[in-house]
Amino acid sequence: MAPSLSFALWTPLALPVLFALLSLTVPSPRLRRLGPIASSLAVLASGVILVVAVLHDQVPTLGGVLRADALSAYLLTVVGAIGLVSTWGGLGGGGHSQTPARWAGSYDGLISVFLAAMSLAVVADNIGLMWASIEATTITTAFLVGAHRTGKSLEASWKYVILGSVGVAIALLGILLIYAASRATGEATLSWLVLSQPGLPLDPALVRAGGALAVLGFATKAGLAPMHSWLPDAHSQAPAPVSGLMSGVLLAVALYAILRVQTITDAVIGPDFLRAMLSVAGLLSLFVAAALLIRQRDFKRMLAYSSIEHMGLMAIGAAVGAAALPAVLLYMLGHGLVKATLFVVSGRILEVEGTPTIANVRALLVRRPGLAIPWLVAMAALVGFPPSASSSPRWASSSPAGPQAWASSSASPSSSCS
Repeated sequence: MAPSLSFALWTPLALPVLFALLSLTVPSPRLRRLGPIASSLAVLASGVILVVAVLHDQVPTLGGVLRADALSAYLLTVVGAIGLVSTWGGLGGGGHSQTPARWAGSYDGLISVFLAAMSLAVVADNIGLMWASIEATTITTAFLVGAHRTGKSLEASWKYVILGSVGVAIALLGILLIYAASRATGEATLSWLVLSQPGLPLDPALVRAGGALAVLGFATKAGLAPMHSWLPDAHSQAPAPVSGLMSGVLLAVALYAILRVQTITDAVIGPDFLRAMLSVAGLLSLFVAAALLIRQRDFKRMLAYSSIEHMGLMAIGAAVGAAALPAVLLYMLGHGLVKATLFVVSGRILEVEGTPTIANVRALLVRRPGLAIPWLVAMAALVGFPPSASSSPRWASSSPAGPQAWASSSASPSSSCS
């Protein structure tokens, strides 16, 4: 790759870590709070640069460890954009209002580390390194979920740690089975670029078992039913910017990991196996979300169950295959931006109203139109009113300049896109 592009792969990893260290040492609270915003900007800028490079038929790589094809470049842009909405929108409220002053620097630093881990997950050319990056988010977000230090937030944090750890442990077992299957090629590897090439002599039984376990484990992090029970508690108890990041970024990157595993299994055993698995998980998620959404009285829990619903729709799109992938990618970006906005606004409503109960917040449009209007607009987009992303899958799938142009390169090893 051109030397001038190498920085676009390590910048979204190194700069957030640097800003995290500065958050622990800078004495000024205002400067510390700019660290997550700067981290988001670094990730977003790197994603845009990599997207431009991929569109010009360049596939940036770094040391055989990091690689940016069309899908990973797009996801890095999604991570940066949603991160910017969450961190900038939450500046001065929602995140620090109930956080102990002595822990505020760690709060900002952990958000930057979270963004670095998500960035590494999408640019890693090794599914083992991708797994480790997603596992790292369990550690960082566990502290962030319990940032308010209340009984409910600490309980939600422990629940998230336990269930999330079980999920990633299952995913690790699946990845190990895929690694064992790759030994038949003569050189064992976890490179998704190599494993997704058609015609490799991989053991179908090992790939089937490994793919199923890996998808099941990553589905836990994606909040798909029946592995969803950590999500409502974690999203409702975390500070609003953290909820926005978890809903818009963490769930999307977990789905990205599923897409990578799906590429490998489809090349070896065909698409029917994971198609059935993702379809069941998606439909079950829709059923669970629909049954429980109408019972919610807390607006943050309502948004959390909405995330389960939307992830179910994305899983069904992934099950359909390449024809639906452009719409899924557009849906992923639209949902993440809207949900991050809603969580940020919900945090500010909670801060000024003092209650998360829907029935106790009345006449908000009259009393606080600056909060009510963004909430109504974002809710309209969330339920699919035009021109929101979730209302326009047809033109997304027919746009040659959109994600379909990147997805169509999946057959080429040099630009694999899942």
